[in-house]
Parts: sequence; structure tokens; C-alpha cells
Amino acid sequence: MTEQHDQAPVRERPEGVDDATVEALGKVSEALEAIEIARGHLYTFHRLMGTADFTLGEGVDLLREAGHDDVADRLESEVVGRNVLDGRWTFQVVEEFDDGYYSAFKQAEQDAREQLAQGVRHLHEAGLKQQRRTTGRAGHEPRPPQR
Repeated sequence: MTEQHDQAPVRERPEGVDDATVEALGKVSEALEAIEIARGHLYTFHRLMGTADFTLGEGVDLLREAGHDDVADRLESEVVGRNVLDGRWTFQVVEEFDDGYYSAFKQAEQDAREQLAQGVRHLHEAGLKQQRRTTGRAGHEPRPPQR
């Protein structure tokens, strides 16, 4: 690695993008990251609810085999296959979130970057990396080696 390469910034800031804009876009990106985590938890909820419903179905079958038809009938009629929200199973909740809030947020964040920073992502973090790394130190290179 050349000394000049090690001095190069992690990511070039587009001309005319000031510190305040980088900070603001960083906050928008941070919010998007939180939404991504929330979305992951929503998918986890979806998977867990599906697992619970099928496991409950197995429990209902075992209750019947054990001679507890009345308990099995109630669980099956009141809970197995029940909507988790008004008129919705979890796949519908996930789809509504993905098609509504999530897609609107992703598009608005991308549009903001396009309008204010030529679409460059993570400018704030790139600046932090440049500030915090030790120039010339192994493991602190500005970017992966070119192959």
C-alpha cells in the first residue's frame, strides 16, 4: 500500500456538501437502520407466531389423543388459525408494513441522499472512520485492497 493511498479518505464527500448536511443525512440513515431492525423484529414475530400456531395445532391433536376433546375443540375453534390483528395474519401485517411505511421511508431516504449528496451513502460514518483510524497502521486501512 502506498503512503498516498493510506492518506486518501475512506469515501469522497461530493463537492458542496457541508458538515451540517452530512450530519443531517447521518441522522436520517441512523433512523433507517432502526427501522431495518424493527422490520427484522416484525419478521421474527411473524415466524414465531406461525411456529406457535402449528405447535398449538400439534398440542390440540395430542389433547384429542389423550381423550380431552372438549379442551381440544375450544383451542382449535378459538385460537388455531386466529387473526393476530383485526382481519390479519402476520404475513399480512408484514406485507402492509413493507408496502407502506417501510417502502416510503426507504424511498424518501434515498431521494434525500440523491438530492443532497449525489446518492452517496454513509458519509457521516465515512468521516468518522477517517477521524478515528490510525494512518499507516495495519487494520486501519481506509478501504479494502484493490485486487
